[in-house]
Amino acid sequence: MSKNKEPRPRRTFSPELKQQIVDLYRGGKRKCDIIREYDIASSLLDKWIAQANNSGSFKEKDNRSTEDTELLRLRKEIQKLKMENDILHQRRAEPSKQR
Repeated sequence: MSKNKEPRPRRTFSPELKQQIVDLYRGGKRKCDIIREYDIASSLLDKWIAQANNSGSFKEKDNRSTEDTELLRLRKEIQKLKMENDILHQRRAEPSKQR
């Protein structure tokens, strides 16, 4: 393990590589060997396996539960309503313009 305290740069993995790694696991390769070989976290491998089993897709959008989707929709709606409310408050605070 290196003694360098700098965080490792964020890596991205293509869907093809993720599928290839999941296929290695499904083919019988041990998790610890895959983790060591590809230098990935155990939790990341578990996430990819679950995604492949759930939807066959590695996109977050495709793997959301109905509750997560509803929660996201409600948060967006709350954000929109707050913005609309702020606009209304600003209009009320403006002095009346006489013609």
